[in-house]
Amino acid sequence: MDKTPEKQKVRFGLIGKNIAYSFSRRYFTQKFKDEGLDTYSYENFDIDDISQFIDILATQKNIKGFNVTIPYKEAIMPYLHKLNKKAEAIGAVNTIRFTKKGTLVGYNTDYFGFKKSLEPLLKSHHKNALILGTGGASKAIAYALKSLGIAYAFVSRQPSKQVTYTYTSLSENVIKTHQIIINCTPLGTYPNTEDCPDIPYHALTTNHLLYDLIYNPKETTFLKQGNTYGCQTFNGYSMLELQAKKAWKIWNST
Repeated sequence: MDKTPEKQKVRFGLIGKNIAYSFSRRYFTQKFKDEGLDTYSYENFDIDDISQFIDILATQKNIKGFNVTIPYKEAIMPYLHKLNKKAEAIGAVNTIRFTKKGTLVGYNTDYFGFKKSLEPLLKSHHKNALILGTGGASKAIAYALKSLGIAYAFVSRQPSKQVTYTYTSLSENVIKTHQIIINCTPLGTYPNTEDCPDIPYHALTTNHLLYDLIYNPKETTFLKQGNTYGCQTFNGYSMLELQAKKAWKIWNST
């Protein structure tokens, strides 16, 4: 009696460091279950150094695509064969597609997820933004703000050409004249939920929109501070869902 050949596995994964909390694995595992994609799997590739990506490529079979998270969104780029135009302009990659020829192409769906989630929240007085942090995610946020015609300034601990303000130089007036503040740092992520960026929260008003890319916990200390002063607040869960849906389309494009 002939045996029906086993269907080939189709694998996806997340490249990052300390990613046990991963949204992506939960999201795609549930998606595959809901859609009856029983040969599809999603797993975490938790690596201590980006050079280990080479080992993954050499030893792991049937990979169709990756997501990339902290701290490798910029470091992954030299390992790819090609960059999508937006990813190249942004300078960070969070999605990788394997073409039929085996070429690795880098994309940035953080930009898409952030822009689509921010647009419904914007009001006429939202003219200027502060971006807290200068990592890979912050570059996508800056690109999205620019596309929306919103001026932005980077805030970081250390001064640089990219950074307009350090945390120690942030004044009440700077806060009052920047009506959107986006936390792109990991401060406040579970389990260190009491942490938050060191800004003069007392200068916040009801005209402010505080957006935290963190989604766990749902309400970070950063957002709690905003709510205390009547700000509009929003976490990163919707952005993650939108970027994940975009990644799925990219992986399945021809």
